[in-house]
Amino acid sequence: MADTLKETAIQDIPETAINECDSTEDREVGGDAVADAKVEKVYKKLDRRIVPAFWILYFLCAAIRSNVGLSLTMNSSTGDALSQRLKLTPHQISTGLALFYVCYVLFDVPANLIMTRLSPHVWMSRIVIGVGVVGCCHAALNAVWNFYLLRLLLGIVIAGMWPGMAYYLTLFYPPSRTGKRIGQYFTAAQVSAAVVGLVSAGFQKMNGMGGLTGYEWMFLLYGVSAVLCGVFILYWLPGRPVAPGATVKPSGFQKYLPVPKPALVGEDAVIHYEELTRVYNVPPWTIKDLMGVLMDWRLWPLTIMYFGVVGVGIGVQNFGTLIIRAINPQLTSIELSLLFSPIWVCDLIAILLVTPFSDRFNRHRALFFTVPVCVQISGLLVTTYATNPWGRYFGLLMIGFGLGPTVPICMTWTNEIFQPRHGEVGVAAASALVSGLGNLGSVTTTYALYTGWASDNVVGPKQFRKSNLVMIGILCISILSAITMGFLVKYIDGRKTSGEGVLLDRAARREQRGQRGFSGFWRSRS
Repeated sequence: MADTLKETAIQDIPETAINECDSTEDREVGGDAVADAKVEKVYKKLDRRIVPAFWILYFLCAAIRSNVGLSLTMNSSTGDALSQRLKLTPHQISTGLALFYVCYVLFDVPANLIMTRLSPHVWMSRIVIGVGVVGCCHAALNAVWNFYLLRLLLGIVIAGMWPGMAYYLTLFYPPSRTGKRIGQYFTAAQVSAAVVGLVSAGFQKMNGMGGLTGYEWMFLLYGVSAVLCGVFILYWLPGRPVAPGATVKPSGFQKYLPVPKPALVGEDAVIHYEELTRVYNVPPWTIKDLMGVLMDWRLWPLTIMYFGVVGVGIGVQNFGTLIIRAINPQLTSIELSLLFSPIWVCDLIAILLVTPFSDRFNRHRALFFTVPVCVQISGLLVTTYATNPWGRYFGLLMIGFGLGPTVPICMTWTNEIFQPRHGEVGVAAASALVSGLGNLGSVTTTYALYTGWASDNVVGPKQFRKSNLVMIGILCISILSAITMGFLVKYIDGRKTSGEGVLLDRAARREQRGQRGFSGFWRSRS
């Protein structure tokens, strides 16, 4: 059936283009550098179209999601911090932060499955616009109950964004090449965490302008920017790939939406079709297909891996300023914001250093995950037990560096394992489940730890010792899960696919031959 679909899809392509593409494939199988260069050229064109748009999208959504943590301490010296205006107790703060992740967990899978039925770029646009609108509403907070309500709504509208981006990439790239791209746009979260900390110092200077507090200005401006970004994405991001020579007419409400330009045209489109034929020939999934994904044992080690690292990441993101203040209570709110930013600069550096190599040596995902997690554990120990204040702060920088590559590697490994076994629904459902269930780690660190534990309020150098030790414990569990997963995939599972309906396109054949390693590394840099 796949061969019939392939012949139908390319019957209108000029014979010279097909012959050239076939000869390119023959050369590629023989290891000719010309074929690799053509494929890399196509991927770089896709990079320019997709990665920057995803970076902007993720930057704004991450900023709006995390701004609430900064707003709790902004302009506290004048009594204009969010926690002071609403008279929030530590328990209410933890509850509000946790409600976001509860909705995120509940709606992640449905949101991602809907995305497979619609044009993905339309769904991504809907997410960003929704996040922008809810973000603006944060400027009108005046009671505890609407603080809870907006955190719930934000969790609902943003659900499916992170796993949806990972799923979207598999429509244009083979799974083994998604790690670097996920890492590239994931740096937006780190830049966002660093920049919002620095920019919040400026917003605090705007306190009182126009009758608004500093945090109200912050929520309004970020929210409006996100709405504009959502409209931009609707026009810019390419829709689902369409075979060369084929046309798809939009149906339903999509008839009234702008149709973006195709991602590739001409020879580039033909090369991409031959490279990733599987994504062009995907039959609609059924409930049986979905149940097959849900029953796959490989979900659980990946989820536990994600649980630990995302829990620590969100814990540091939400409570990093509180930890820094515990290190030095004399710091002003502006100084706290400035010291908060370097944590995420370290995070960004680690992403850019590690994720490209994790793609090239993709048979060792477990190792590339485990080593950074060990760095996080070391950083938590230093932050907890160092006697020098700057030593404790250096521990936070270590945590940031270790956090960087872990989430992109976890999501990439999910794509790599589930795409050949379950196809499109496998990537959509598995990435959403790993992300959604794994974010229960965020609930743990925002609700149960730090401000949620009375014993952590003890004044002294080891103020958050118990919470930090709990995070070390869940990171150890993540390491055990990664090692177990690596062992099962390599020695027991054997990296075998189900074999049913699998199309061995160029990318699949290349992946079967092994990892890229340093092959072509310097050539790609030049």
